[in-house]
Amino acid sequence: MPAVVNYAASSGSVELREVLVPEIGEQDVLLKVGAASVCGSDLHQWHGTHSWKVNYPIVLGHEFCGTIIQTGKRVRNFSEGDRVVSETAAVIDEYSPFTRRGLYNLDPSRLGFGYGVNGAMTDYVKVPERCLHGLPSKLSFEKAALTEPCCVAYNAVCNNAHIKPGDHVLVIGPGPIGLLCALMAKLCGAGHLIVAGLPVDAKRLAVAKQLGAHATLDGKVLEYIKNLGDGFGVDVVIDAAGVSPTFQMAMQAVRPAGQICKVGWGPQPMGFSLDPMVQKAVTVQGSFSHNWPIWERVIDMISTGQINLDLVISRVAGLNEWKECFENMLSGEYVKAVLKPMN
Repeated sequence: MPAVVNYAASSGSVELREVLVPEIGEQDVLLKVGAASVCGSDLHQWHGTHSWKVNYPIVLGHEFCGTIIQTGKRVRNFSEGDRVVSETAAVIDEYSPFTRRGLYNLDPSRLGFGYGVNGAMTDYVKVPERCLHGLPSKLSFEKAALTEPCCVAYNAVCNNAHIKPGDHVLVIGPGPIGLLCALMAKLCGAGHLIVAGLPVDAKRLAVAKQLGAHATLDGKVLEYIKNLGDGFGVDVVIDAAGVSPTFQMAMQAVRPAGQICKVGWGPQPMGFSLDPMVQKAVTVQGSFSHNWPIWERVIDMISTGQINLDLVISRVAGLNEWKECFENMLSGEYVKAVLKPMN
């Protein structure tokens, strides 16, 4: 079967290859992939700019859903023909103290689809039963494939950022996660929502405006914030870009006793002082991944239209068009591309 395979660490080491249909274990299902969404981490692995270990060669794709066509002997809660979406934690230590608390997303031994084990940019993928969530019949596979990034944004904004109605909120980085964070901030009641990016982000900033941002900026962010409200800064900053300069901007933009939630990755050294964070008594909160209750809530929010993904999905294409989708997401032409099997 065809699959989008990341075969080495060097830049450009992704191609469409033939791979075998996986064999499942007793607690696994074989999922016929309905749709697999392209993530920024897929682009990083494509260009070799990622900061995590990858088990090469690997089939990409950790944002996916589909139909169960085979179940292992010990699968109890799902049957052949069920429409499901999968979480990303393909391998976890069930005895980890984090797993026992329901925080398996923070288990250090955790391995995910698309970098630790084979993912879903193909026809069939092996999935542990514990990763599965049922899908409402009315929810399309194209939208269900975006459950994972919506869960990332929900965890960052609704669980970790503690936004209250009326709070002024700045989201830095209008990539897919940043835009979904902006959508979540709007749902939380953000009083004045700002999404900041670069001039190259013009199309994505336009989407942010359509999602409900009060202001979209490609420069002079701090100047804008100084003229907002009492001029002391925003209540909450969501750093969805991750690079060092954006965290420095976050420290300058946040008001005293405010909060910065960092969800974007960036391995670069900072090269600047954190004293402003101390002086302002700012709370800095990291946010990573998600767990079972978040998935259940987000699936319901997508299926009811509370999370509207019409503006986020820019393209639905076949696996053979993976490169065009990757390129257009990298350039900012697309917000999200969704790949579907060709059979």
